[in-house]
Amino acid sequence: MYHFFVDKSQIGKDRITITGSDYNHIKNVLRMPRGEEVSVSDGESDDEYRCRVADYTDDSVILDVEFIKKSDVELPAKVYLFQGLPKADKMELIIQKCVELGIYEIVPVAMARSVVKLDGKKAASKVARWNEISRAAAKQSKRAVVPQVSDVISYKEALKKAEELDIVLVPYEMCEETTSKEAFIEASKAKSVGIFIGPEGGFDKTEIDKAMEMGGRNVTLGRRILRTETAGMVALSYLNFLMEIMA
Repeated sequence: MYHFFVDKSQIGKDRITITGSDYNHIKNVLRMPRGEEVSVSDGESDDEYRCRVADYTDDSVILDVEFIKKSDVELPAKVYLFQGLPKADKMELIIQKCVELGIYEIVPVAMARSVVKLDGKKAASKVARWNEISRAAAKQSKRAVVPQVSDVISYKEALKKAEELDIVLVPYEMCEETTSKEAFIEASKAKSVGIFIGPEGGFDKTEIDKAMEMGGRNVTLGRRILRTETAGMVALSYLNFLMEIMA
C-alpha cells in the first residue's frame, strides 16, 4: 500500500485532497484506479488515515476516508541525533537511514573538528534539501511523522538543547563496555534520548568534557572505530533493538 503525507489543511472530515507532485505521481506514474487503497499521514501526529481513491480533478486527487488508526511504527521515545557536520554528501545518507530507523529529529552541529562551514543562504539551502530527504525517507518507510532537520547550531547550543532530554549518549572509543550496556538499557526506557556524534576526526577533548559536565553518558559502539556516517545508525539500531524487540 502506498503512503503519502499531506498538510493538515488538506484533511477534511470524510475526505482528503492530494495536490502537487504527489497528485502527478498518483495519477500519471502509478495510474491508480478509483477504489485503490492508500495510507495518508499529516507528518506530525500518529494518526494514519486509510483511504480509497474517489475521484480526480484537473489538479488534485480526492480520497474517501474509510477509517483512522493510530500508527504503530514510531519508537516509544523521541530520539534526537546531534550530528557533527560531516564532509561532502554524507549528511544526506545519515538523514535517510536514521529516518528509516525511527529518529525523531536531526540536529546538525558545527563542532571543533567540522571541516564544513555553513552559514547564510548556503546553510538555508542545505537544510531545505535535508528536509526533503527526510520527507522522502519517511514516506518510503511509512513513518507517521516526518522528522525535522533543524538549522545548523553551535556545540554550545546543542548542549543547551540536550539538557531538556531524559538521557544523552555520547559514543566515545575510550568508554568501558559495561558502562555502555547500562546506559543503553536506561536510554531504552526513557521518553527522550539524545545521541551526539562527532564529525570526521571525532570530538575535541573539550567537547567530551563539556558533554560530561552537562550530564551526558559516554558509550562505546563496539571494538571497531566507525565512520561518522555509520556511528549514529549503529547507536540508533541498538536503541531500536532494546525498545522494540526486547520490550
